[in-house]
Amino acid sequence: QVELVESGGGSVQAGGSLRLSCAASGRGLTINAWGWYRQAPGKQRELVAQMTTGGHTNYADSLKGRFNISRNKANNRSYLQMNSLQPEDTAVYYCDVRSGSRWIRTQTGSWGQGTLVTVSS
Repeated sequence: QVELVESGGGSVQAGGSLRLSCAASGRGLTINAWGWYRQAPGKQRELVAQMTTGGHTNYADSLKGRFNISRNKANNRSYLQMNSLQPEDTAVYYCDVRSGSRWIRTQTGSWGQGTLVTVSS
């Protein structure tokens, strides 16, 4: 069973920064990609950023230049550095991992609680 735990959310003023963390664990888990997603109140979950273990990254167009995804293979963690935060970035942020060809949470539909980011103007 794969467990993903997000942390690092909080309340910040517009223009501030936060760094989110996602810890992955699971017996025999082999991760080949990480993903961050967010869901704002009343909206659908959307992709924020993805990163393969080979270093290829993919960002939502609107977030390029402000958000940065990284990962630490040694401790099975991914990070999302968020800068110049705006009120429209307010959302619950989730992570997902791909093992083989399978995105774990996307496939199971079980996204957990995520971590809440609130940006005030």
